[in-house]
Amino acid sequence: MEDAIEKFSIFGGVEWGRIDTSKPTFELIEKLILEDYRYIRNDITELTGGMPLYHSILTGIALGDAKTHTAYKRANVSKEVGDKAVAELCEIGVIKLKKSKKSSDKLYFNSQFLRFWFAFISPLFKGIRDGDFKEVQKRFINRQNEFIHLPFTQLSQEFVKLSLKDERVMECGSYWDDKDEFDIYVKTKDKKTILGMCKYTNSKIKKSELNRMKLLADNMEIESESFVIFSKNGFSKELKSLKGENLKLYTLKNLKSIVE
Repeated sequence: MEDAIEKFSIFGGVEWGRIDTSKPTFELIEKLILEDYRYIRNDITELTGGMPLYHSILTGIALGDAKTHTAYKRANVSKEVGDKAVAELCEIGVIKLKKSKKSSDKLYFNSQFLRFWFAFISPLFKGIRDGDFKEVQKRFINRQNEFIHLPFTQLSQEFVKLSLKDERVMECGSYWDDKDEFDIYVKTKDKKTILGMCKYTNSKIKKSELNRMKLLADNMEIESESFVIFSKNGFSKELKSLKGENLKLYTLKNLKSIVE
């Protein structure tokens, strides 16, 4: 499942027919993307109009925390210029904007592949154009877990939504302010609130993370007794002993049906 989620974070949204997912990830990146760079670039240029401003902001979104002010800072543009470009990118369907009442709005790609492109391909085009793929490989290896955290979170949100289908979910997504964030924030029709976190790391999740979530909820003034945690690499025995009605623990295996 780790391999499937990794490949989904790169190729999700493409329409290239069946991809041989038995191949190593970077081998697929090299064969399907880097070697066909010019053709794919032309398709993306047609979609975005090839405007440098758009590409700078999209790279800022792909490499940052998705907040508008972070993307604009990375792209070195004012809020006024950035907001106008974002409105146009939303209109053509490249990204979508999620509003926040307590912090900067967030921007998300409508395609996992486009996010990968603007994180690892577009900023390094000179080397790729010249047939040198080493820098792409190095950046991908160094930022792999960080990059995959977002699609892992999005898949986890979908899983929670499906698992609660009998409780009439009214809202399911992330919740953030200027300082903190919950990966998962759910409100049901009966006003139940569920908070959750996703950890795409090689470490097992410990009880201290549950305590941290409860403290974070207090700090953000969110009332909830129900928590969910998704982990790439499982949980400590102490945390597993607390699993019950108000604490659900999930691993990559639980996301199999969503990825497929």
